[in-house]
Amino acid sequence: MKLKICGMKHNTADVAELQPDYLGFIFYEKSARNFDDIIPELPSSIKKVGVFVDETVEVIVAQIEKHQLDVLQLHGHESPEICKLLKGTNKEIIKVFSIKNEFDFSVLEPYEAVVDYFLFDTKGKLPGGNGYTFNWDVLENYRSTKPYFLSGGIGLNEIEKIKEFKESQASKYCYALDVNSKFEIEPGLKHIAALEQFKNEVTTPQKF
Repeated sequence: MKLKICGMKHNTADVAELQPDYLGFIFYEKSARNFDDIIPELPSSIKKVGVFVDETVEVIVAQIEKHQLDVLQLHGHESPEICKLLKGTNKEIIKVFSIKNEFDFSVLEPYEAVVDYFLFDTKGKLPGGNGYTFNWDVLENYRSTKPYFLSGGIGLNEIEKIKEFKESQASKYCYALDVNSKFEIEPGLKHIAALEQFKNEVTTPQKF
């Protein structure tokens, strides 16, 4: 599984040294992790993800140009039509859906042709960053073949749960793990040692 570290703000260069696959920058003023700085130069192997919540296409395009974003993560109520428009930027598109104890996967169907990935996180008061996991058993009902990101309250305490999940049928199309608040000293300031431990235990292939 790939690793995405989201909510970057204060110690981006240090986190980049861990060589995650994706770094997420939140462009949403109501977020404590709202990014309004300049992204430092990153290794070409790390994809820069811009996270947006019901933002206009014009603003998103401006942020793509300003920060040379590689991926757009849509965390609001964006329609399939908006996703199709943004596909015209030639960036990868991640559409987020929030889950608690149940989910109607038929709502994904209109998005199948216009996004590259789905992302499932925990349904809560905020669009992301609620700090707790949803019931991953719900993903047993996932019928799409589109790869998805698993998000929502993932931290060191979930390592064994993740290892078990990897053995389940539900994980077949789980492309990446997305972590954020459980690895913070304060919003946007990441705990490097904890992230390194997580990456080594969860995303590094086991040697036999």
